[in-house]
Amino acid sequence: MPTVVVGTAGHIDHGKTTLLRALTGIDADRLPEERERGMTIDVGYAHLDFGDGTSLDFVDVPGHDRLVGNMLVGAGEIDAALLVVAADDGPRAQTIEHIELLDALEIRDGIVVVTKIDAVQPDRVASVVEATGTLIGATSFAGSPIVTASTVTGEGIEALAHLLRELARRVETRALTRPPGSKRIAIDRAFEVRGRGVVVTGTLRGGPIATGDRLRVEPSAPGEREGRVREIQVHGGTRPSHDGGRIALNLAGFEAGLLRRGAILTAGHGIDGTDRLLVSLRPAIILRGLGGSGSARRDPPRDGARLRLHLGTEQVDAVVGRRGLESPELPGDAVTAILRLGAPVATFPGDRGVLRQPSPGEAVAGIRVLDARPPRGVSRRRVTAERQVALARAIEDSDAGAASGALVGLHGAIAATRIAAVVAVLAPVAALAPVGALALPADRPATTASGTGLLLAADVVSALEGRAEALVAAHHEADTASVGIPLQELRTALGVALRRFVTIDRSMSAEAARAVERVVDGLLGRGRIAREGDRVRDPVRGAGPTPELAAAMDRLEVLLAVPAPPALAEAVAAAGCSPEGVQALVTAGRIVRISTDLAWASPTYHELAARALALARRAPLSPAAFRDETRTSRRYVLAILEDLDRRGILVRTAAGHIPGPRAPRAAQPAPEPAAGPVA
Repeated sequence: MPTVVVGTAGHIDHGKTTLLRALTGIDADRLPEERERGMTIDVGYAHLDFGDGTSLDFVDVPGHDRLVGNMLVGAGEIDAALLVVAADDGPRAQTIEHIELLDALEIRDGIVVVTKIDAVQPDRVASVVEATGTLIGATSFAGSPIVTASTVTGEGIEALAHLLRELARRVETRALTRPPGSKRIAIDRAFEVRGRGVVVTGTLRGGPIATGDRLRVEPSAPGEREGRVREIQVHGGTRPSHDGGRIALNLAGFEAGLLRRGAILTAGHGIDGTDRLLVSLRPAIILRGLGGSGSARRDPPRDGARLRLHLGTEQVDAVVGRRGLESPELPGDAVTAILRLGAPVATFPGDRGVLRQPSPGEAVAGIRVLDARPPRGVSRRRVTAERQVALARAIEDSDAGAASGALVGLHGAIAATRIAAVVAVLAPVAALAPVGALALPADRPATTASGTGLLLAADVVSALEGRAEALVAAHHEADTASVGIPLQELRTALGVALRRFVTIDRSMSAEAARAVERVVDGLLGRGRIAREGDRVRDPVRGAGPTPELAAAMDRLEVLLAVPAPPALAEAVAAAGCSPEGVQALVTAGRIVRISTDLAWASPTYHELAARALALARRAPLSPAAFRDETRTSRRYVLAILEDLDRRGILVRTAAGHIPGPRAPRAAQPAPEPAAGPVA
């Protein structure tokens, strides 16, 4: 069972680390200088097991204003938060900043703890509780329970532990309603152990990891990105696997320097085929200003603002793009935007992050990733404000879960997992495709799929269907005698059309091909096109060939109904039969084609084959004997004997051809009737 990850937040010296020690018995200050100075400098970790299968992982973050970047390394991968405010100090500068950062990350689950209540009078405690409640009132943290505690007397610690257990159960229950995501670990520490190699720590999301699994690190260059899990440790003990939460991995096979804070380890396509990680320099995002100190939300940053992006455990420079179609307004005082990054980051659709000013280092906005690679070129013409809004709404709804199914998407199409029914209004989803592929609500559902793949938006499906019908009609017009357009030719043309409608990464080529197949299958299922063997036709033309083609096929069959038929090309020309007609005769079993230019009418061929087998049963059959029997030439008898050898009906030996392992059993003569009684 995955563990729930809870991050601490609050001003320096308000007792975050001491509170965790009282709850768990673990000192989260791991660095010597932290213990010497009594101050958290980097991210620390602790855990709490309740003994009933419920478990919490704690990420303890620094409270000093100069260490907010380190604070966000820990806060970037948490499920809930523990906001700590000292009763003697009350809310201070970093209290407010940390509340704003939790709001930017849209952390909705958590508990507020007013500590050091043993050091002040009860009325002071009540005043701090009220002030803190006002601070969180306009943020995503609003409504979180506020409890009081003392690590000196132990008052309130048991009640806090009870609330934490309920918090863990609530987060776990909501997580069970969501579909599985892509496996990933955002690295927050990487170091080498002598004799063991490199070790990384981070928070595991999206599925279990087992010893021996192969993982990929991003960003990285091709050829140096994959390695193997040598050992797994959770809460200080070795395990064969882990479902989710805090984890330490001993890894083998990675190039030195690739494993660093900010990089992401993910399961490659070879493990589960569901990887949706992309490395991006230009993500499309939802951009939301922060709620502040009980007041209304502040506006999102302006176009061209130069900021610092904190995403997962990574931080990079970013320039905000809010021009034209890139920035329609969304419900809830949010907009969409494009970020132009100073260095590539690895991300998934739906990931949350924070934008801060480089100097002074204050948070200015929260972000959600819409698409790591938004549409470019031709497909960008399909971007509209309405599509942007619909896509953003689907992303925003994702936290509600997806009991009836979910969408996970990227660059140019909407990828689907566990879909029961996907309606065009796009019900709650886990993450979605880029704006270039999203459709407005339509009068019918989008194409659905089982398993992982691409789900094309309704307007994309409609455009492809129209293109398919146009291609079928054009083929019939160009060749009136044709049975229909080759199926593979149709699929290839639709694949080209799809890439004109939406931006599709090369890594998704197989999924795109399957999406095209589903479009064709949908048209066939609704009777808008019909299939004849490996051909697709207009259903109004009726099944089978046209009268003209049927007559030509009959003529060709007659020409081939002799032991020594003419060359196939000569016979086709004489009969006036098209290549489609020849293929239709083969598909229907009316002719047997055993080489490029040699074929017989089926009854004639089967009669010749039966004669060859009968002769071979009597004695090894030579080509000369079969030629004399059929009164043909060596060209024909060798072709038939070789075909029968290839199919195992005959076997060639030094003495001649004899019955093979797949020869039908010889008919037994009927038994003579038994003699009746003598009268």
